[in-house]
Amino acid sequence: MQPLLKRVHTLREEIDAAYGQLAIDDKRAFLAQLDEELARPELWNNPTHAQEVGRQQSATAAMVEPWETLRMQAADIIELMELGDDSLLAEFEGQVSALEHEFADRKKELLFNGEYDDHNAIIRISAGVGGTDAQDFAEMLERMYLRWAEKAGMATVQVERSTGEEAGIKTSVIEVSGAYVYGKLRSENGVHRLVRLSPFNSDNLRQTSFALVEILPQIDAPDEIVIDDKDIKIDVYRSGGKGGQSVNKTDSAVRLTHLPTNIVIAIQNERSQLQNKETAMKILRSKLAQLQMEQHAASITDLQAGESANWGSQIRNYVLHPYTLVKDTRTKYEEKDPTSVLDGKIDGFITAYLEASLGE
Repeated sequence: MQPLLKRVHTLREEIDAAYGQLAIDDKRAFLAQLDEELARPELWNNPTHAQEVGRQQSATAAMVEPWETLRMQAADIIELMELGDDSLLAEFEGQVSALEHEFADRKKELLFNGEYDDHNAIIRISAGVGGTDAQDFAEMLERMYLRWAEKAGMATVQVERSTGEEAGIKTSVIEVSGAYVYGKLRSENGVHRLVRLSPFNSDNLRQTSFALVEILPQIDAPDEIVIDDKDIKIDVYRSGGKGGQSVNKTDSAVRLTHLPTNIVIAIQNERSQLQNKETAMKILRSKLAQLQMEQHAASITDLQAGESANWGSQIRNYVLHPYTLVKDTRTKYEEKDPTSVLDGKIDGFITAYLEASLGE
């Protein structure tokens, strides 16, 4: 019994160390604040804000509760083993092995050591070179991330979407909420390249197309990223629509330009100009946070003009013809079944990138 008891004591120490490294106590305090805010009836006077708080509460709980459960299980096993006898050794062995397996899976979260890794994320997908093929590829990537989020039990909200004339999408903006979403998805930030036989030309020739994926840490609190009012130019205009009774007849669409960096955010999904402005400001804060990390700038005022995740060399190739392969150009990690990858199987790419980043 003693060797097994020593093993579980060591496991408990490792769990406690990881608990502290991930600042679970701080996250528990933040979760208590969110619970308190959700309990206030007046919060629901603003349903959009209430839903955001609810998503934040769910994401924070997903980071806190599994670790609290692990600590409790380790303590319970130690207490029972100290009271038990050798006849229960096989039962305790099974419990300790199960706890070790759970901890091994859970401690992957220690890879999330970036400043915003515990934040929710905003995905911005833009079709690039390749015409209709590129717009179709952008929609394939949109579906890939939605399927990944669904399988991972994460919540998604479509913020903005512009469809192509023939097929696919020109742009898509999606908010993703869950545990360590930005930490998991930051591996996807960059240009993605597709090679396939085009379904959109009559000769069925091989076509190469590109899409830009931007992964931004969602900055909900304005004091996290403070933007000077004089640095923002605001334009309002009439939202586009298909006409008929549902056409928007008011100037509710909003375009924000951050003058120092020349970043432009345009939102027209909401019918309210105020809602569109709030959404655009949230995305702008997120883009500035991403740009600040990329430029290693001490503050927002030190940022240089530039675009996050620009159209440089691709980070990943999706080859459907003449062979099938998806390969990351940074980590060299690859999957030989593009269908499963485009159906949301991207965890291998995520883990490879996090481990490579930790090594650096």
